[in-house]
Order: sequence, then structure tokens, then C-alpha cells
Amino acid sequence: MRHTAAVPMRWSDMDAYQHINNVAFLGYFEMARISLFREQPTHDLRTGRQRGLIVAAHEIAYKRQVVYSSTPLQVDVWITDVRAATFLCRYELFDHGNLAVTGSTKIVPFDFAIARPRRLTPEEKEFLARWTDEPAG
Repeated sequence: MRHTAAVPMRWSDMDAYQHINNVAFLGYFEMARISLFREQPTHDLRTGRQRGLIVAAHEIAYKRQVVYSSTPLQVDVWITDVRAATFLCRYELFDHGNLAVTGSTKIVPFDFAIARPRRLTPEEKEFLARWTDEPAG
């Protein structure tokens, strides 16, 4: 199953060539990812912000340029490759119904109290399993 987020473009995301600058798309992916994880209660209350998730890597592929519009972009996000201590968030970004950008983010669970990666908890794995999907291609 995929989570879909409506992500607005900002006027300042446009570059000198009058299209959305390539670096803005990582921010759009982040907004969609945060929207997905808002559905999972955070560990903050139980761990005092000692545990969380960090970004380890990004991949991004641009399919077509995106021109600024007041119409929000549609970003689909889903989970793949769940391992003991990593998983991938995958994305498809649509501009007016057209696939414009695809990408992925490698996420690592992290224990900030000891400054080290940690394993996913059973609750986290259960949450991720609800959002597992395969890319459309």
C-alpha cells in the first residue's frame, strides 16, 4: 500500500531556468515521508527522544522538468527492503498527473543516547509492513 501526500511547491524552489531546482525534490520527498510517519506514534514519549530514524542515503531520478504551479505535487511513498536495521522509502512524484521524479531514501533506526544504529522494534516492523509495496516500474 502507498501513502499519498499533496506537497506544495514554493516560489523560492524555482531556479534561474524557470523550473523547480533539482535539490527541492529531496525536500518534497521528506515532506511525504514525514506525512507517512505521522501515522505512527513516535517513540519520544517512551524514550525521551533517545531513539529515532536517520537518513543514510538518497537516490533520485529526474524524468521531466517541473515548472512552478500553485497546484500541489502528488508524492506517493511506500516501504521496501525492510531489514533488521534498515529500510527504504521509495517515491514517485507526479506533476499534474505526470510522473516527473522517482527516488528512494535509505533509513536507519538510531539510538541517540549511545550515538549508534539500532535494530527495528517489532512495532516498527509491523508499521512498515502496512506500507510495503512494489514500485510500478
